[in-house]
Amino acid sequence: MSVEKESPERLKKEIELLKKERGAVIMAHYYQTGDIQDIADYIGDSLALARIASQVKEKVIVVCGVHFMGETAKILCSEKTVLVPDTDAGCSLADSCPADEFEKFVNEHPDHTVISYVNTTAAVKALTDVVVTSGNAREIVETFPKEEKIIFGPDRNLGNYINGITGRKMLLWDGACHVHEQFSLEKTLKLKKEHPDAKVLVHPECKKPMQLIADKIGSTAVLLKYAGESDAEKFIVATESGILHQMQKEYPHKIFIPAPPSDSTCACNECSFMKLNTLEKLRDCLKNMSPEIIVDEKIIEKARRPIEKMLELSEKIK
Repeated sequence: MSVEKESPERLKKEIELLKKERGAVIMAHYYQTGDIQDIADYIGDSLALARIASQVKEKVIVVCGVHFMGETAKILCSEKTVLVPDTDAGCSLADSCPADEFEKFVNEHPDHTVISYVNTTAAVKALTDVVVTSGNAREIVETFPKEEKIIFGPDRNLGNYINGITGRKMLLWDGACHVHEQFSLEKTLKLKKEHPDAKVLVHPECKKPMQLIADKIGSTAVLLKYAGESDAEKFIVATESGILHQMQKEYPHKIFIPAPPSDSTCACNECSFMKLNTLEKLRDCLKNMSPEIIVDEKIIEKARRPIEKMLELSEKIK
């Protein structure tokens, strides 16, 4: 016997009512599906969501993203209830950097400052001196003296990009995002031939060959801003396809084409983890006040410092 699917309209009404009852705020990453982005109170990249989490007055925060984003909110607001629609919404990049292995790596280089990408677990952040996002990584790295010895983890592509544009020789952890690694250079170049007037927008988590054909390299927020400021009317976008919803929403007169992955069966590149979150799960987590993000208090204490350091430096380099 098939179960009748609930209508999006009904689900959205339920979510709005439950949100008021719970005194909750909903935050969503740009990589979420369009229906979740549309119902969220705040939408942003990892940096924006971290800032928002540290400032909101509501006692309940629902993070529609992946698990580490919920952890980041909990670290910054340990006294608040932080919910996520699906705890299985993980991150391949965070998974590529197990805390015990990273700790061993750090201990092998005791004279190095540790800079970790926000796409890491709370336990890895606790081993870190300062956290960065793709939107502020270069600027934060450049606040350190040229001679500073730095460990950068876990994304090797972002680390190599920063090394290349700053002349640094940071020691890189060998991790990567499975979504951004999958973009096909050959297929993207073919798209560019079909649309010669299109600008190519590339996330720095992509491999170097993709970065080399980019008109603009940047975080989701940076690429979104560039699309609005550019005179171009057409863009090929090499990052998780969820960002296209917000791009099209903000700039409806422009054309946004997803850069294709190597998998020939797909026209766009999606993060299966991000797409685990649905309106049904969002409704249920508000209804049941679960799943809740729980982080050990000792980890929270250690992990909060590098995140707050990032927020502090980000304000100075705006």
